[in-house]
Amino acid sequence: MLSRRLIRVKVMQTLYSLIQQGNLDPQEAERLLQHSIGKSQELYHLILQLPSALRHLAAKKIEIGRSKMRPTAAELNPNTRFAQNRLILQLEENEQLNKIVETQGVSWSQDDTVIKTIFSKLAHSEIYNRYMEAETDSFEADKAFVLKLLGKELPKMSFFFQALELKNVFWNDEAEFMISMAMKTIKDFDGQNGPQVELMPLYKDQDDVDFTKRILHRSIIERDNTIELIKKFSKNWDADRVALMDVILIDMAIAEMTTMVNIPIKVTLNEYIEISKFYSTDKSNSYINGLLEKIVRQLVEEKRINEAQLF
Repeated sequence: MLSRRLIRVKVMQTLYSLIQQGNLDPQEAERLLQHSIGKSQELYHLILQLPSALRHLAAKKIEIGRSKMRPTAAELNPNTRFAQNRLILQLEENEQLNKIVETQGVSWSQDDTVIKTIFSKLAHSEIYNRYMEAETDSFEADKAFVLKLLGKELPKMSFFFQALELKNVFWNDEAEFMISMAMKTIKDFDGQNGPQVELMPLYKDQDDVDFTKRILHRSIIERDNTIELIKKFSKNWDADRVALMDVILIDMAIAEMTTMVNIPIKVTLNEYIEISKFYSTDKSNSYINGLLEKIVRQLVEEKRINEAQLF
């Protein structure tokens, strides 16, 4: 489930946190990193449960309307299409997701205000009203609506992302990616296989597990050498003038280039330059790019990088 870029970001955040604490112990680093990655998976599971939380609220509103002393005609004969959405009902039957809710307690049960606000916005949306009034009533129509809810309506709701950030400071940055992963999972439902649809694993494969550990540990091991390289190739170098995040990203890039021989150097450089645009200073991307180009030449001369990786 985790992309290589998100893995890099998670390693970067872990290193930053530990350096700030003055503790770069490899075991503590790995523990903290795995906790952070686990939180990303929790967000994925939480987003998968969002349609269900909204459906339950819709069903509750229908029941309240019907139980009034003097219900209106609309309350006696409500439109139950969303409350009976087949895709969401299948999500609620999913064995793996139910086990996660039971064992890990991941749910929206303590977020009534967030769910009510999302539902209110959704109920006034064009997508919702078209769905509720459409002549076509099928599993595929229900599924298409849920995908539109997650992919088109949810990203417009800034308060949703703010609510996530209150739960976890990193979730706001990860939400769009995890929404896309939840949508990819939902696309696997076909109307018959709901309970058995497999959720995405934390890592795509063993290569990603190895990639994560190698970048983390090699970055810690090489940190002092990286600082020396920065001193060598930076004019008028002053430790206090180079952003800590830049040092970490350069360190990680070197760690990746020297340990992951199957990844072209150009790919590695581009990845860390792009990450710097979001997580460091305005000038970091050009600084990191220029410095890494010099460092790469030296690493090739020292045969720590194979020239074949340059292409």
